[in-house]
Amino acid sequence: MAKSSAGFDWISILIYMVLVLFGWANIYSASLGGDSGSYFDLSQVYGKQALWIIMSFVLVIIILSIEAKFYQRFSSIFYIISLLSLAGLYIFGTTISGATAWYSIGSVRIQPSEFAKIATALALAKYVSDIQTNITRFSNQFQAFIIILLPAVLILAQPDPGSAMVYSAFFFPLYREGLSAVYLIIGLSAIVIFVLTLVVGPVWVSAGVVLAGILLMLRKKKKRPGKILIISLIAMAIGLSFSVSYIFTNVFKQHHRDRFNIVLGKKVDSRGIGYNTNQSEIAIGSGGWFGKGWTQGTQTKGHFVPEQHTDYIFSTVGEEWGFVGSAMVIILFMLLLLRLIVLAERQKDQFHRIYGYSVIGIMFIHFMVNIGMVIGVFPTVGIPLPFFSYGGSGLWAFTILLFIFIKLDAERMSF
Repeated sequence: MAKSSAGFDWISILIYMVLVLFGWANIYSASLGGDSGSYFDLSQVYGKQALWIIMSFVLVIIILSIEAKFYQRFSSIFYIISLLSLAGLYIFGTTISGATAWYSIGSVRIQPSEFAKIATALALAKYVSDIQTNITRFSNQFQAFIIILLPAVLILAQPDPGSAMVYSAFFFPLYREGLSAVYLIIGLSAIVIFVLTLVVGPVWVSAGVVLAGILLMLRKKKKRPGKILIISLIAMAIGLSFSVSYIFTNVFKQHHRDRFNIVLGKKVDSRGIGYNTNQSEIAIGSGGWFGKGWTQGTQTKGHFVPEQHTDYIFSTVGEEWGFVGSAMVIILFMLLLLRLIVLAERQKDQFHRIYGYSVIGIMFIHFMVNIGMVIGVFPTVGIPLPFFSYGGSGLWAFTILLFIFIKLDAERMSF
């Protein structure tokens, strides 16, 4: 065991503790039946989550007791094990709600995709730190993309598009280490073109793309890309726009199409596919400024939001703790992310920094998409709110993800 050269970051640890405990309080309220028993009643959701939390604290002690170099030394092995665990789902996995994403061991279910994010973060950090500053070379970028895409493709095929989407978070550390912003611009542009095409159609989008291309070519030569590149980008954008209809109809499943249509205002289905989001918005809106009080939410107690203790747990916060409570949760998450950025930037070792930004990216995507989904801004994709949503796999995975970085930070001076 190595002796730490710097202390543990107690600010991050304190925020983690507050989020986990407040998350449990909301799970308790969301899953509370007519008669409340012991907080540790294992026949109830809140009792199981309490057990997961206690076991998570044990995990924290173990993680912080292991030498930091262990995580770097065995990162490739962890990554290979994670890929095998994802591939094994197609033989030994349990299918729930159409997704083969869990292993069932007795009454316990384990979701390997949650832990695969940790292994991918370690493997990516190891690879990029080994090549040093050569991430600007296309061959190195290609290998880094393969590390990210392999688990994402296996998860997408389960199918679990929400969890697969989280892997876009790994572009944050790559961008920090020198990856060209062109990839981010192209990715964001593709998303904007896709959504705009669904709203106004390919003809208007193509016209807008051509106009933007002409304006770009009219700029001074030193301030614009070459004409051939601009024309190529215009052609690709138009091609994407006219392929949106095919992708939307033949690649997306019906429930994915319905969720997009609801968010875009093209389809209102408050009793069908849009029921969860509609009830979630009602619950949050009814909370007012200060909420109805813990365990006093009428929407929550009436269980109007299905599976409210999992992906829609934030609706409980909105109803029972109001705008003030919801704002405090968002502030806590933002403080944690900002604190992790500070920790990542003070790392002397590139492996530590890359892993730190991977943690930041993963948590940010989960936080942003989950809350956006609950308030109706994003389509429902089914990813949990870190430290809040019910589930042992999610809680353990986020705990391991965070505390490996806290351990790396504690030993940053010894590398």
